[in-house]
Amino acid sequence: MADAPRGRGGFGRGRGGDRGRGRGRGRRGGRKDEEKEWMPVTKLGRLVKDGKIKSMEEIYLFSLPIKEYQVVDAFLPNLKDEVMKIMPVQKQTQAGQRTRFKAFVAIGDFDGHVGLGVKCAKEVATAIRGAIIAAKLSVIPVRRGYWGSALNEPHTVPNKVSGKAGSVMCRLIPAPRGTGLVAAPASKRMLQLAGIQDCYTQSKGSTCTMGNFLKASFSAITKTYGFLTPDLWREIPVSKTPYEEFSAHLHLTAKKTAV
Repeated sequence: MADAPRGRGGFGRGRGGDRGRGRGRGRRGGRKDEEKEWMPVTKLGRLVKDGKIKSMEEIYLFSLPIKEYQVVDAFLPNLKDEVMKIMPVQKQTQAGQRTRFKAFVAIGDFDGHVGLGVKCAKEVATAIRGAIIAAKLSVIPVRRGYWGSALNEPHTVPNKVSGKAGSVMCRLIPAPRGTGLVAAPASKRMLQLAGIQDCYTQSKGSTCTMGNFLKASFSAITKTYGFLTPDLWREIPVSKTPYEEFSAHLHLTAKKTAV
């Protein structure tokens, strides 16, 4: 029998000739978008790349939303990420069950910055990559304090704080120097990434649900800067935001990118 033309009506969509299997499977090697130079698309990104903003603390001071993870990479190059949990999740469809993978990634520099990211994707590698980006976008400053005398470097949480996610409640309690981290493995790793050396913890609820336990721990760490202690009572003069201070520069760079 003569060879029939392999169009859309035949079996040509599957393994077509010398082109390999399907579409896009022949590509191997690194991702090309990682090799490209960062071209910021937000005002904050342009100010960071041009050196107008010098540190993350300036961003936190004015509560500027971070939309590009490269901003965090520029200021915190020593961030370490750790995959805390990968779990399959399913959705019932007419064709059956659709399985995807949900990744929880914690990130920190062991010196006062920590983040938590969650991402769901069809493949494990894609989920982990997306969770790392989400964790970088959610990086927060961690306030550390003392138990007792204020000697040497801060080593514990400044006061009792608690966080809640779902049925899980996680409470952090200051501890004397040398105590270590008295915590479950999940919350212990979050505290280590945050740079806290000594801490007691208390947890309630379904702590076997790793996702909610991590979120509760992260929520508690977030609140360390939310408590106003006497050393923060002094008034700080209100200054212009970076967007107002460098408005002329932003206007010029916006014109250049438009051209």
